[in-house]
Amino acid sequence: MNSKLNLLVNEFSPGSVVLQQWLGQNGISHSLAQKYVQNGWLERLANGVFYRPQKDPKVLPTWATVLSALMYQTDIKVHLAGLSSLQQQGLSHYLSLNSTNTTNQLKNKVWIGTDGKQTLPKWFREFCQVEWIYCKNKVDNQHVKACIPITVNGKALLASSAELAAFEVVSAIGRDISFEHVAELFQGLVNLSPRKVQTILASSKAIQANRVFLFLGHYYEHQWVKRIDESVVNLGAGKRQVVANGHYDRQYKITVPSDFRFH
Repeated sequence: MNSKLNLLVNEFSPGSVVLQQWLGQNGISHSLAQKYVQNGWLERLANGVFYRPQKDPKVLPTWATVLSALMYQTDIKVHLAGLSSLQQQGLSHYLSLNSTNTTNQLKNKVWIGTDGKQTLPKWFREFCQVEWIYCKNKVDNQHVKACIPITVNGKALLASSAELAAFEVVSAIGRDISFEHVAELFQGLVNLSPRKVQTILASSKAIQANRVFLFLGHYYEHQWVKRIDESVVNLGAGKRQVVANGHYDRQYKITVPSDFRFH
């Protein structure tokens, strides 16, 4: 076995996704990669995207395998985000999984966050085993600072910290998740770091998300929210209608579901 093929086999176990960008950076040309395909060392999934075949040819790469390849074989800044990050960190176990609404929101959907206005590759966007939910939060410079390394199905990933993931689900209210679902999540987020929350909110430009985040923290009387200096958080001016036909909270000037009233 020559040195280049040996490098490929040692670096990527069967079931891994291998990108041409990595191959090129390690001296494996496109034509050489095609020879590896012909000899069964690789399978072609898409243009510039290969797969190390497994014993069972019916087994396709998992979403974690695909996401890990994008993270660590390209220069694209991407992370596991929002609801998916909370799930993988075991922070969504208290959800009412028997409810149809919650089950549907969890099934076959993977939340990811990107840095800025990056365009993700077509092969990644069209990966059909899951639906990618894109987090478009307005938080400056948080991709690396507020992410943590985790392992999913044996694949290394970067994921939002619990604090950033909580902010990401709040930012998605009305688009990818309901207020009630986010509130149910927040009820269990008792151990968030006040320092990390402070950093995220202070760098956030999303006025409505900032207000809802603080509102839910106070609603559930979490200790961490009492240590947040709200004077440095951009809460903007004017009213925000988070949901229609709800209760207006005067402190944060947001309309929330009628059940969410301070007693």
